[in-house]
Amino acid sequence: MLSFNVGSKEAFEVSLSDVSQTQLQGKTDVVLEFHVDDTTGANEKDSLMDLSFHVPTSNTQFLGDEERPSAHIFWQKILAIADVGSSEEAVVSLEGIAILTPRGRYTVELHMSFLRLQGQANDFKIQYSSILRLFVLPKSNNPHTFVVITLDPPIRKGQTLYPHIVIQFVTENVVEKELSLSEEVLAEKYKDRLQSSYNGLEHEVFSKILRGLSGAKVTRPSTFRSCQDGYAVKSSLKAEDGLLYPLEKGFFFLPKPPTLILHEEIEYVEFERHGAGGASMSSHYFDLLVKLKNDQEHLFRNIQRNEYHNLFNFVSGKNLKILNLGEDGQDRTGAVAAALQSTDDDPVDPHLERIKNQAGDEESDEEDEDFVADKDDSGSPSDDSEEGSDASISDGEKEKSSKKEASSSKPPAKRKPKNVDVEGSEKRKPKKKQKKDPNAPKRAIAPFMYFSKAERANLKNINPELSTTDIAKKLGEKWQKMSAEEKQPYVEQSQVDKKRYAEESAAYRGAGAAPVDVDSADGSSD
Repeated sequence: MLSFNVGSKEAFEVSLSDVSQTQLQGKTDVVLEFHVDDTTGANEKDSLMDLSFHVPTSNTQFLGDEERPSAHIFWQKILAIADVGSSEEAVVSLEGIAILTPRGRYTVELHMSFLRLQGQANDFKIQYSSILRLFVLPKSNNPHTFVVITLDPPIRKGQTLYPHIVIQFVTENVVEKELSLSEEVLAEKYKDRLQSSYNGLEHEVFSKILRGLSGAKVTRPSTFRSCQDGYAVKSSLKAEDGLLYPLEKGFFFLPKPPTLILHEEIEYVEFERHGAGGASMSSHYFDLLVKLKNDQEHLFRNIQRNEYHNLFNFVSGKNLKILNLGEDGQDRTGAVAAALQSTDDDPVDPHLERIKNQAGDEESDEEDEDFVADKDDSGSPSDDSEEGSDASISDGEKEKSSKKEASSSKPPAKRKPKNVDVEGSEKRKPKKKQKKDPNAPKRAIAPFMYFSKAERANLKNINPELSTTDIAKKLGEKWQKMSAEEKQPYVEQSQVDKKRYAEESAAYRGAGAAPVDVDSADGSSD
């Protein structure tokens, strides 16, 4: 312990075993950096990160000389006691490991009593006592394998808690590791739990050593198999694409947000037809709603229809309550059957469908905010409009158009086109740009713009390397994946703004100004 006294009374003390780094700054200052926070500090609002001591050259407790001042003597004493790197050698370390949450590449060190993750920006020290369980889950038809470390309490980065550390290994990567443990320690403390050396797949070597050191149990894939003979089904949760692993005692969604649901926590599950709001892909996909006993709900969306039978049989085999079925096991709501209904049995390319949907929504989102409709520009149907376009024409306009069609049976008189150049191409007069009245009310903002304002800064902080164009693209993709319920807060904000715009427009017109097109603000609210 390092005790700081004021006079004869102790002001505070710190444990030197919690010191991760110590530096000598100049000739009079010594800085201590701590690896606190992590799991033990996750439930605290503040954690001590560093401490600086000023040791003047006139200090009598740590006597020094010109070459080694008092601060240098004090710094050396701390180095001899503190847990600074070499004070406890790692049993084994793996470099350049990709961790998805908290995201980054880390050097993973396995010590006798704790796990350390050392990255360029973050350093986490995790006591083995905080590890609840390990999960080793291969990705379907993919050269990677997830190894998930579940913690309680979780580690903390800023204000974000991480109850699951999701590590992604290259499945076929082979390593050979020697443990920095003596034969005596292996025999006395880790008998039948650890070997002196390991040679094999990297994710297997890591999980075996971590299990031996921490004593945590390892969970592997269950008997469930998808249509592609994988261990999981593709789905999305909270607008994030990922994999849903049906396990023997729960469901695990990976990689982001990592969500573990135990069977004992589930009130019921419900199979829902995807796109109840009218999505075009509804016949090829279904959703799985999981309701917990604490009233929390998880909706796993965009599960391919051909995965239904395997998933339904697995859920039924675990004796979980399926809301779609009655007490006699019969489909009483029709929702289970609806998940299978389709008028087209041809395989669907989900990527192509998503692009089509995005293209349709982008057209509605691209609204020219500077546009103000002219009185004469009422959008009357053109002569070569397609069949069925009369659905958007009022009854009066239909009558006029029918008279026009009747009169068109006579051969039309030839008109000499005006403003035709020598080659015969018609020149169109440039349209005069209407000046915008500075007193006109500000147009209503679409729901997507409210969403962009709320998420842009957060996305920029997470991915500082992204350009403005890339950020806009990411926001658009995330918006497309969101459900109607997730979009609702932004839709409500937009509706309030539309009401404001309508009221201000009415006052503006009452003051004798030009008419303002109120409805044009609706373009991207869907």
